[in-house]
Formats: sequence, structure tokens, C-alpha cells
Amino acid sequence: MKRFEIAGLPPDELNSFLAGTHSDPFRILGPHRMKDGLVIRAFRPDAQKIDIVLDRQAKTEAIAAEKTHRDGFFCATLPEAARDLDYHFRVTSWEGSELVLRDPYGYGPILGEVDLHLFAEGQHWQIYEKFGAHLRTMGDTAGVHFAVWAPNAQRVSVVGDFNGWDGRVNPMRKLIGSGVWELFLPGVKEGAHYKFEIRTHSGALLLKSDPFAFFNQHGKSTSSLVYNLERYTWSDHEWMEARRQSDWPKSAISIYEVHLGSWRRRTDEGNRHLSYLEFTETLLPYVVEMGYTHIELMPIAEHPFEGSWGYQVTNYYAPTSRFGTPDELRHFIDKCHQAGIGVIMDWVPAHFPKDVHALAEFDGTDLYEHMDPRQGEHQDWGTLIFNFGRSEVRNFLIGNALFWLDKYHIDGLRVDAVASMLYLDYSRQPGQWIPNVFGGRENLDAIFFLKRFNEVCYERFPGIMTIAEESTAWPGVSRPTYLGGLGFGFKWNMGWMHDFLQYMSLDPIFRRFHHGNITFSLLYAFQEHFILVLSHDEVVHGKRSLLSKMPGDEWQKFANLRMFYAWMYGHPGKKLLFMGGEFGQWHEWNHDQGLDWHLTELPRHDGLRRLVQHLNYVYKREPALREQDDSHDGFEWIDFHDADNSVVSFIRKSRAGEMIVFIVNATPIVRHDYQLGVPAPGFYREVINTDAETYGGSNVGNYGGAQSEDRQWMGREHSIMIHLPPLATVAFKLER
Repeated sequence: MKRFEIAGLPPDELNSFLAGTHSDPFRILGPHRMKDGLVIRAFRPDAQKIDIVLDRQAKTEAIAAEKTHRDGFFCATLPEAARDLDYHFRVTSWEGSELVLRDPYGYGPILGEVDLHLFAEGQHWQIYEKFGAHLRTMGDTAGVHFAVWAPNAQRVSVVGDFNGWDGRVNPMRKLIGSGVWELFLPGVKEGAHYKFEIRTHSGALLLKSDPFAFFNQHGKSTSSLVYNLERYTWSDHEWMEARRQSDWPKSAISIYEVHLGSWRRRTDEGNRHLSYLEFTETLLPYVVEMGYTHIELMPIAEHPFEGSWGYQVTNYYAPTSRFGTPDELRHFIDKCHQAGIGVIMDWVPAHFPKDVHALAEFDGTDLYEHMDPRQGEHQDWGTLIFNFGRSEVRNFLIGNALFWLDKYHIDGLRVDAVASMLYLDYSRQPGQWIPNVFGGRENLDAIFFLKRFNEVCYERFPGIMTIAEESTAWPGVSRPTYLGGLGFGFKWNMGWMHDFLQYMSLDPIFRRFHHGNITFSLLYAFQEHFILVLSHDEVVHGKRSLLSKMPGDEWQKFANLRMFYAWMYGHPGKKLLFMGGEFGQWHEWNHDQGLDWHLTELPRHDGLRRLVQHLNYVYKREPALREQDDSHDGFEWIDFHDADNSVVSFIRKSRAGEMIVFIVNATPIVRHDYQLGVPAPGFYREVINTDAETYGGSNVGNYGGAQSEDRQWMGREHSIMIHLPPLATVAFKLER
């Protein structure tokens, strides 16, 4: 016991440290000024002996540290040494190998008060530069600085392949009043595997992945990896500069929604999915060829469960390692930008899974989630709901959104399940939810979070877009916050999708009784900035593929789908189509296998693909189809009363007065000499005909267009006489 007293360390403190219950390792380890001189203490269970090296260059004899406890506690006393002594440890392992390194407990606090204060307020917008694992050089020593938020932990340690995963070796310093723990570990290099070992106040030990890890294992292996995000050099400067000037509501936005794990598989290599680098050589050229403007990636943040499709995120700051490294993903995005393709990613701030290695009960308490399951548990999905009322949690999420925009040059964030965030009673029975302070069902904390998220993202990254998946009639989703809205750039038009898919699934003989399905969307089309979506959710869980939803025989199914796609491109709103829909996938989407690409070798499937390609190019070329998506000035009905024939006609207009007339014939009957009132005299050139032979149709057409006549019809001074193909959409551009 005497030697402990000589070292200046009371036995109870040593025992507490060895038991893993001591909350202040810097009080135990490192250099300490005592009456006998400078005492240096170290704990290395892997060491046979430790020497104190004062000058690595000189040949002077090292000072041997005394092993004062069999578990690996060492102590050395230097009588004349100063507190800021420059020294190294020379650690001799049990196998006889030697390692010279700095003492991790010889460094003072690294995170500053400003960082901690901003985080506590929920406004540290570059929190990802401070928390997590960062390669740093302190003085002449390279290593990794670790920082994590765990305010209710008794002790937090960094464990990894560099310390034998022993939580006693590298306990962290708790910064006063912040709940943040940090430690600089000299000598740790990129690629090191690590976790945080958290001892709760109940004495339980938790092994947690780093919430701010830049790279993480997926599946059953859940370690975080040290990764250098500062190495990559971007080559998309022209795109990024042009993006700042973008006016997306008036631009062409045609989105190809992709699940990377199942877009294409290598069946000749065990059904493996492609890598980020392979997507650069396959997916990107395909998207460019097809004429899309954007790729939307279903969630690519790390997630262990394949069946969640990425919507149950465990590591919000780490792109999934399934497809490669973070830099390989950035290479893919970089190449997309150089090819003129924007990249949108699905972002999931509404909920997170209960996996024990991740955010759930992170420090032994309900830290990121609500304690009350009536607020903190999502019953439908078996997941946990973020506590949006906690400033540090809001900072974690908003910082994450900014991280993807900053470090990965992401062009847009499609926010998943916004409706579940807005309503306290979402998918809950009476008595299963708690009203807000005013007695209402609105989630005031989530509303504040969403508004702040949008404000900060648009302020710091002009030209990006945020998109809400919101399925209710919540007003002002895409209205700026200063006008009372939530501040999103766009909203998914779920109402249009529901009404039109229901209409399209009907046998044409019954469509005349459901005419309101295809006109109702125009009553609210200009209340938001809408994106028309045919997403992954519509082709799973027994809903059938889009082609299979269509009525009739095979020819009619293809004709219906071609008609529907062109109708979609004529309807106000930006466009989104899930992968496989462009060539008519027969089977429902299966996340465990690739799309049926062999179908593109069949004429009807390839014809459908070429139609979508043509629609994209026409859409980008014609301002009338996109410039006034959010204004009544861009749309005008010609006739929506012809329910008996299931025919509708309308006009799309540009700001410069260009006009394109659309006519939809939703029955398999050819209508020859159909008279249509038109807005002005001139030649109406046929620019779209979904019945064209090249698309797999019957080739009923109008010989390139029709000249108007001075004959009143449908309340207009001029009209044209045209042929309406069966189950088809035709469009004519006015050439004055």
C-alpha cells in the first residue's frame, strides 16, 4: 500500500479506476506534480514494461516505470522534472516488440468552450468537424481526436484494435458542464476500428458505434472506422457554381429514383451488387442517356438491415460500406456533376432503429429518443422517434444534413416520413399519444426542427433543394418559413399519385364514372411546389409493378402505361419515376435482386423505355412544360367535361407565351376527326404521340401535326381536327 501513497494515489481511487468506475481518468493517468517531483502514471495491460523516454534522438538511458499493479498499472517519479516535461513511452509488449508513443493523458482539453456552448444551444452547424474521430497532429505527434456526447454516462472509453478493446486502457475526459467526452490518442491511424464503451450509472457496459463516424461496418459487424475526409479533391466546380444560381421551381427536374443495392446485380458473381465505382461506369451513363436531370438515392447512410431499404439508419454520418468507401461515393457524385446530373439523397430524421450498438439508449438513458413511448416509439415500424425538443438532438440532425451537403456535395435532401413527424397522433389510437401544450395534435418541436433545418440548409448552401414526403393536407409545406410555411423547396404530390393510379387501374369502360380522379389534382396543383411521384412504395408489398397495375391484355397494359407517363409529363409538377418503371418491369421490386434488364431486349419494353427517354428530352427542351409549374398561368383546361369518352385536353404555357396542347384518350377506341378548340391560330406540330410504332403502338397519328381552322369550338375561336389514337396521349406545339 505504501507505494500507492508514494505515487500520490489513494487506494480507493486506483481500485475505482481498475474497476472501470472512475469518471476522471486524467486525475489518475498522465503527469502529476507531487511533493516528490513529477509522477507519471500509465495503464497498459498489454505491456511487459514501460520506460519513460525524455529524448528520442539522444542515446540517453530511459527511466523505467515501476509496475505497481498486476493488471498493468505503471508509475514513474522524476524528482526534478517540470509539469510540461516532453516525454514518450517506450512500451515493451509481452511478445518483446517495442512501441514508442506519446502519453494520451499528457494533453489538455482540445474542444473549446465556444464549440460546447454552440452544441448545447443546438446551433453548431459544423459539429461534424469536432465530434467523432478526426485525424489530427498535436505538436509533432499524429493521432486521432475522439469526441462523443454521453451526458449521463459514468465513464466513456475509446476501445478498438489499437488497445485490445479494453475499456480500462483509454477512458475519456468529460468536459465540464457539457456532457461531452474527448480524448486524443497518439499513433492511431486511418482505418483503425473503434467503438465507445459506455458505463452507465446502473453499472451496465454498452458498446456503441460512433454516432459521428465517417465510415462504419454494416450488417452484424458494427465497428466504426477512422477515415480521413479531407483527402478527396473535387472536380465539380462548374456544377457547384451554376447550382448556386439555380431556380429549381422553374427548371426541368426529372428524377430517377434508385435503390443502389438492387438496380443491377452481378449474377455471374454470386448475385453481388455493384460498387460506387461500378455505378460511375454503369448507372451514370444510363441516366445521362435516358435524359434524366437527377438521381435520387434511397438512403445510403449506414444501416444493418437490408429489408429496411436504408430507412432504419444506425450511422447518420457514414455512407454505407456495402458499396465502397466514402471517397468512392464522392467520386461517383463528382462524376455525376461533371456529367450534368444532380444527386438527391433520402434523409431519415423521423426515426431510428433499436439496434443496441447504435443511438438507442445511447448512454443508458433515452438520450436521442423520447422517454415516453407515446412520443418516443413508432409503433408501425418498431423504431424510435427523435426527441426534437432537445437542442443537442436537433443539432445532431441539422448538422448531419449540412454534412451531406458540405462533404458530399449532395444537391438535395428528400426528407422521409414528414407526416409522421408533424402529428403527435400519427398512426395512434386515442389514449396512445400526448397532446401538445395547447391541447392539439401538432408536434410543435418537430415543426420547429423542420423549419430550422430548411432555413439553415438554404442559408448555408444556396441552390440545393429540400423535398418533403408529406401525405396530408398540411398547409404551406413548400412555403418559406417567413411566410408561415415549413420551408421545403418541394413536396411530393401523393394525392396526384393516389388518384391517378386508382384511375389507371380501372377497366377503360368504367373510367367515365371516375373522371373526377383525373381533374381533382388541378384544384390544388399550384398551392405547393409539387413533384409528381411514382416511387418505390407503389411497387412493393403486393401493390404490383406499374405495368401489372394496368388493365387489359399485354398490348393494352403497355398502351395504358405509355399514355400515363406522357400525361404525367404534361401535368404541372416535377417528375420522379422509380427504377424499372421506365422499361416496364413485370415483377414487384425485390431489394435482394437486380431489375429484369433482359426485358429491355423485347420490343414493347424497349419501346416504353424509349418513350420515357423521349419525354425527358422534350420536357427539358420545352419551357412550357416546366417554367410555370407553380402558377395558374402555366396551365389551362381546354375540355375536362368529356367524361363519356374519357378524353381530357389542356394547355401548358411558358412565360414567353409558347404553348403545348395535350389530349388524352383513356379508352382503346380510335377517335378519328376529333375536333379540338385551340387557343390561337397556327400549325400545331405533333411532338408527343404515345401510340407511335417506335414505342410499340399502333401508329395512329396526325402526319406531323394539324393546321388550325377559323372554326369556333369549345368556346374558342379556332380549332383543329385530329385523330386520337387508342389509349394514348398526344401533344401538339403551336407554331405561329
